[in-house]
Amino acid sequence: EVQLAESGGGSVQAGGSLRLSCATSGITYSGPCLAWFRQAPGKEREGVASIYINRDSTYYVDSVKGRFTISQDNTDNTLYLQMDNLKPEDTGMYYCAVAGYYSCRNLLHNPSAVDDWGLGTLVTVSS
Repeated sequence: EVQLAESGGGSVQAGGSLRLSCATSGITYSGPCLAWFRQAPGKEREGVASIYINRDSTYYVDSVKGRFTISQDNTDNTLYLQMDNLKPEDTGMYYCAVAGYYSCRNLLHNPSAVDDWGLGTLVTVSS
């Protein structure tokens, strides 16, 4: 059973930084894609960044390029999202996700392809 547990959310002022973590376990897919999604109140869930397990290929949506960095630590199966220069529009619930057999690039625009979701961690950015 796949388990994803996010942590690291909180409240910061615009321009600040946060680092989100996602502890993963039970992933047995071959070549899976790990990703971060977010959902603001009243809006649809959207992709933020993605990375293939055990590979360096990363993908970002335009709104976070240059500000967010996705990474992984394969020694303890943890996914990270470093968020710098945060903006109020980055506010939302952030979810860790895994897709077993889907393109990491395309996953960011197709949340229905996600196989497993975490419960999320809340990020609030004030102006």
